Amino acid sequence: MSELYLMATISDRNQIRRFLAFYKDYGVTVTLLTMGKGTAASEVLDSFGLEAAEKALLFGFVTDVEWKKIKSGLQKQMKIDIPGSGIAFTVPLSSIGGKKQLQFLTEGREFEKGEESTLKDTKYELLVVVANQGYTELIMDAAREAGCSGGTVIHAKGTGAEKAEKFLGVSLASEKEMIFIVSNKKLKNGIMKAIMEKAGMESKAKSIVFSLPVTETAGMRLIEDAEEE
Repeated sequence: MSELYLMATISDRNQIRRFLAFYKDYGVTVTLLTMGKGTAASEVLDSFGLEAAEKALLFGFVTDVEWKKIKSGLQKQMKIDIPGSGIAFTVPLSSIGGKKQLQFLTEGREFEKGEESTLKDTKYELLVVVANQGYTELIMDAAREAGCSGGTVIHAKGTGAEKAEKFLGVSLASEKEMIFIVSNKKLKNGIMKAIMEKAGMESKAKSIVFSLPVTETAGMRLIEDAEEE
């Protein structure tokens, strides 16, 4: 059995094409691409050899076996260990909202799903919803009905339109919204189910939702108090 990971890469914007070509050579499509800006203090940036420049964030999905090969390639081909070259890391997925969505994220590659989560003692999980732009309220209304207290939205651009049509049987708009929801683990399944029922692939939102384990949190006391009442 394999484990599936969200792979995130942060680099300067002028390195986007290099990383896209690199991942393509390894058979992995960058599913989402968004832009940002470095915000770290100058002394922190200096210690990593980074500049406060415009950044690119690339998101893809890999198995543990694939990551080992990709990591080696990042070090040898992309020279990612050289300060200023970029950063790549993985986070284990704990669950995915549907079989078609799993096929889309893995692009039909060989993958046998293991247990739902490798971190058994986590109290919270990060739900990530990827949807067509303009449907945040529909998604959040469904999530709130299932007990969600709120979320954060960022804009991104989808890069896997062809494989979406192949595995999901639909055409997806390139402009995306990513919604991040930190949820109590007990509420996670209900929130994911509500989103998939009201804003899933059968709706115009065409949402894909998956969850990531959260090991530590800060600032959740008010939410915890409300849940206990």
